[in-house]
Amino acid sequence: MIKTFNDMRNELLASGQRHRIAAVCVYDKATCDALHQVEEEGIASTFFIDGETPEDAAAKGVQMIHDGKADILMKGLIGTDLLLKAILHKEKGLLPAGHVLTHISVAEMPTYHKLLFFSDAAVIPYPTHEQRIEQVRYAADICRKMGIKEPRIALIHCSEKPSPKFPFVDGYQDIKQMAEMNTFGPCLVDGPLDVKSACSLHALKAKGISSVLNGEADVLIMPDIEAGNAFYKSMTLFAGAHTAGVLCGTQCPVVVPSRGDSTEAKYNSILFALVSL
Repeated sequence: MIKTFNDMRNELLASGQRHRIAAVCVYDKATCDALHQVEEEGIASTFFIDGETPEDAAAKGVQMIHDGKADILMKGLIGTDLLLKAILHKEKGLLPAGHVLTHISVAEMPTYHKLLFFSDAAVIPYPTHEQRIEQVRYAADICRKMGIKEPRIALIHCSEKPSPKFPFVDGYQDIKQMAEMNTFGPCLVDGPLDVKSACSLHALKAKGISSVLNGEADVLIMPDIEAGNAFYKSMTLFAGAHTAGVLCGTQCPVVVPSRGDSTEAKYNSILFALVSL
């Protein structure tokens, strides 16, 4: 079971595989340094994709994936909207028909004993029931690639009690039933739960709540992008979290770091994407 980013690195080194990264518009030092680090460590081969315009570079990067010349796509100093336009192109993009584009992040924190995955802090503003189902599916798949045989997935809300003010919570029961029917493969799903009850047995017992997750959540499925983004920023600012994130649902993992992310954050996202293959 992978519990840290260093575990991810060791797993990739032990595999002996050298995957290929197509990086679009690498004009900043942090992205360049992160790519050089994985190259020097023998984890991956890197291709710096440029073009006459950012749109041209994005199209070339996507085409490399289609041609089987690269295994993951990475955003450099190009607007996320421009890269997404190429990824979502109906004929030439990377989103297979029927798939949902979403974002999954992972955090390593000194205050939690294992990696914590969560979705969606970057792509879907207000997930529909169908989109939330796919978020659970993608998260469960990624966790199993991290060696978590039976991921514990919490459907997050501000309370453990459903309310007509938040009608989307009604769908949580359907998702739990789908999990019980093995729709997502081996996993445990529960909700609505608040973050504290999902990740703390003490909080769970204090509230007198019974949950199959037992305060040991591996994944938090956030109700909307506002909650996901606020959680992401709070962890990095106040809890000393090291984070990474990838786009899911696409033909390959796509690394879309913020332009202001550090070399370490971009390196971690590369590791996360490679282990997610």
